[in-house]
Amino acid sequence: MDRKEMLRVETYLRMTFRNEAINLRPRQNIKDSVEVYLGSDFIGVVSKDEEDGEISYQFNMAILDIDLDSVK
Repeated sequence: MDRKEMLRVETYLRMTFRNEAINLRPRQNIKDSVEVYLGSDFIGVVSKDEEDGEISYQFNMAILDIDLDSVK
């Protein structure tokens, strides 16, 4: 994913989740995905998928059981 593409996806995520603290960072030695952070906390990965001439992006976020301890 190039810088322009990364910024477009970042803007989309910020608008969708109404949160300016979301930022995307390149992954070392991996070109088809970027890391997603909320402030300084890593929260997931966005992967680029090109198939049959169409491009889509997949956001994958894991939620750990221990993260749910604060939720009642």
